Order: sequence, then structure tokens, then C-alpha cells
Amino acid sequence: MSSSIRINPAEISSAIQAQLETFSLQPIPKNQGKILSIKDGIVEIYGLNEVQSGEMIQFHDNLFGIALNLEENMVGAVVLGSTSQLQEGQTVYGTGKIIEVPVGEKLLGRVVNALGQPIDGQGPINTGHTEPVEKIAPGVIWRKSVDQSLHTGITSIDTTTPIGKGQRELIIGDRQTGKTTIAIDTILNQKNTGVICVYVAIGQKAATVADIVNVLRKNDALSYTIVVTANASDTAALQYIAPYSGCSMAEFFRDQGQDALIIYDDLSKHATAYRQISLLLRRPPGREAYPGDIFYLHSRLLERAARVNESYIEKKTNGKVRNKTGSLTALPIVETQAGDVSAFIPTNVISITDGQIFLETDLFNAGVRPAINAGLSVSRVGGAAQTPIVKKLGGGLRIALAQYRELESFSQFASDLDAQTQKQLQTGKRITELLKQPPYSPFSLAEVVVILLLSADPFLQKIPSDEIQKTCSSILDYFNTQHQNFMNNIDKNPKLTTEIKENFSTILETYQSVHA
Repeated sequence: MSSSIRINPAEISSAIQAQLETFSLQPIPKNQGKILSIKDGIVEIYGLNEVQSGEMIQFHDNLFGIALNLEENMVGAVVLGSTSQLQEGQTVYGTGKIIEVPVGEKLLGRVVNALGQPIDGQGPINTGHTEPVEKIAPGVIWRKSVDQSLHTGITSIDTTTPIGKGQRELIIGDRQTGKTTIAIDTILNQKNTGVICVYVAIGQKAATVADIVNVLRKNDALSYTIVVTANASDTAALQYIAPYSGCSMAEFFRDQGQDALIIYDDLSKHATAYRQISLLLRRPPGREAYPGDIFYLHSRLLERAARVNESYIEKKTNGKVRNKTGSLTALPIVETQAGDVSAFIPTNVISITDGQIFLETDLFNAGVRPAINAGLSVSRVGGAAQTPIVKKLGGGLRIALAQYRELESFSQFASDLDAQTQKQLQTGKRITELLKQPPYSPFSLAEVVVILLLSADPFLQKIPSDEIQKTCSSILDYFNTQHQNFMNNIDKNPKLTTEIKENFSTILETYQSVHA
């Protein structure tokens, strides 16, 4: 039995006609999407077809995120704040902007978060200018050689591992060995030098950052310093972008033909925050579960520290500033575990930087502070950026200290030592005592010169080892109060002359007669 189906063309035609009359095109916005899932500060978004990598995404009025994973049908983003107000299905908007932070002189003296928003309770900051947090570092053509000294005020650093303007010098050591103290001392020593400082605290306790701000304020250093903080209680995303934000703020001054100094405290916690983000975004883990681009994370940050030439400044300021160079000096801090510098993050950062200051736990516990290991510490810029008088006087100091440490370790096993070795040990011990320095009390260039001249003077051998620090402090007070002209002449013309040596010997003899 068969049946035939009859097709009525008129019915089909009228049905199609009716559909065409009611048909309407609904535009699908390409820069808008919907939240698919929320977990641990990571949001998966469907849509956002035209979003860029690193673009700011707006969830609602005051909440933003950063697009990091761009997949075929989904975007993975980190939220720069609390996710408590977010829900699945909410609409998300692309801003079309790569994340930016405010820059300018109005930030000086303020404490801001990783987005440049004030958190010190002193009102809003309106700089009128913003810059992207991610920038390409100046190329080789725009750079100038590092040949100007950046004084830290710490005698053992300025003499053995000098830092130049535009250099990247790593401060590395175990926790509680004085890494942050060295960085803060360096900031304090930039007073009245014109160097702008930026201190970036990554993953630190809020109380620790508050103490640092109080130290800066107490020493009148906050007026030329910007404090950028992403506390331990902040999200991993904020800790991740904090150093880049601080770098953009510091680059503003460099590009105006000024000198700037930036402290990253510390990059170990920065790497941990980035690892957390990467694992939550399901990126493939590598060594120690860090993602494959962990080296690039720090290299693109530290490469932005440089001394730039006059052409670069003229280009950046549209010809308004001429015949000036600018510099950005970076002092990244890395924490080691049990002094292991061969771990993944320490070796990465050591290979990126131009030298390292290694702080040793054993020295710190023995009362040698700053606890700098002269043998493992090095500056790859070296004497090129050192002040002539310090270079001349402190030439053999690093080798002498390294040899003393080696002799000291061997002398523990020897029952009797020859006279030469005993003399070398005594000299090394006295120099070690002479280079000890209390925290937050950096020395001026003239004071460093007096200490170096004292280290080579026979008078040092007459002082008992346990009284060297007290005597040195007394000598410095005497020079500063009674012979200010001598100190001023060194600051004005930092070159070693016969006159300086003779004047020093005469003043020291006078001191001995007064304090006999």
C-alpha cells in the first residue's frame, strides 16, 4: 500500500514569507561576554571575541580584572579584588585598554596599591596622566653606559660591590638577614641627591609595610619616595602586577631626565603569586610547578632598569628636555632557603641582574651586620661606577675580607699559626668591626672616606677589637663637628690627593691628643 505526499508550493511560500516578515537580526557585541565560572579569583568568560592579552575587563563599577588566557571559546581572567559580588551569567565588558596606573610627581610621599589607588587615608590622587604597567624596555641604541655612582651609604657595599645609576643589583639571602634594611638604608641615603625612590612591597604583612613607611617618614625620606604595596592579604593578581605598576611610576621620572631607584621586595613572593595564577588558569607546570614563562616574568621587568641617553629623553619629552640623561636603578630582593642560591628563582634572577649582594645567616648571627659575604657578592659594573676616591682607597678591601673569612675557617683547626697569618687575621677582624653599621644610619661619602682612611692607618692596630665601633663613631662625630671643611671638600671633589691624606693624619693626631 503506498501513499503519495502532495507538496503545496503556495503554503510553503506563504510560510517563508511570514518568517521573513518577522525575522530580525540581533547584533552580538564582540567586546561583551558572560561569566561561566568563578573559582579562587579566576573567572572563565564566554564571549569577549575582541579582547587583548593583558586587557582590563570591567565586571561592575569598581571591580576590574585582567585577561590572561585567550582560548578559542573562552577567556581566562584574574580578578583584581574580591569575587564575592560576582555570579555566573553576569555580563562582563572589555575596556579596550591595557591595564594602566597613574604616574607623576603627585604620587611622591604617598602609599598606593598595585592599581595606583591611595591607601594612606590622605585623599585622592589626581595626576592627570596614566601609563601602561607593561612596557618594552629601552633598546641598546637608547642606552648609555653605567658610569655614575649611586651611593647606598653602606660602607661595605660602596667599597666592595659598588652600585651604578642604571644598574640592577640583586640583594639575596635567607629571611631575617637584613635584606630590606639594606634597601631602606639606600633610600634614606638618597636624601638631597635628587634621586626619586619607589619601594614595592610584594606579599608583605601590612604591619611590616606600616613600619617601613614610619621609618621613611621619621627620616624625612617619604617626600621623595612612592610606596607601592600588594599585601599578603591581597589577591595573587594584585601581587603579580605590583612590581610592574611601581616600575611604570619610576620610569616616568627616568623619562623626564631624572634619576630613579626602585626596590622590589621581594621577587620570590612575586614568582609564587604568578605560579598560583598560572596553575589556576591550568597552564602547564614546569620545574617546581612554576610555569614555563617564569624567567620572562622577571627578565622583562628588570630589563626596564637602564640609564638612557640624551636622544631618548628628547624623544620622550618631545624636545622639551635637552642634554640630560635619565636612569632607573633596580634593587630586586630574593629570599633563599638555607642559603641555597642554586634554587630555581635565585638562579634565574642572578642570571638577569648585574651582580648580587649575598647576605649570610651565619654572619648575621655572629653580629656582623650588614651580613655581607664579600666572597660571593659581586658587582658586574664594578669600578666603572665607583667614586674615584672610594675606588682608590677600597681597592683591596674585598679581597682582604674574602681571604680573612677563608683564613678564619681554617684557623679553627690549627693549634699554632705563624706570625704573618696571625697578623692577617687580626687585620681582617679589625676591618670587619670597622665595616659594621647600625640600621637606618647611612654614611655620607665623606664619612665613608674617613672610615677607609682609618682602615689603612696604624692607629687602627692600637684599638682593641671590641672598641673599634665605638671609637669609629667618636672619630666620625669629631670630624663632622670640628672639621666640617675637610668633609665638605671631599664631597665637592671626591679625588684622593696628598693634601687629603696629610690633613686626615693631622686631624687624627689631634683627636688622639684630645681623647688620650
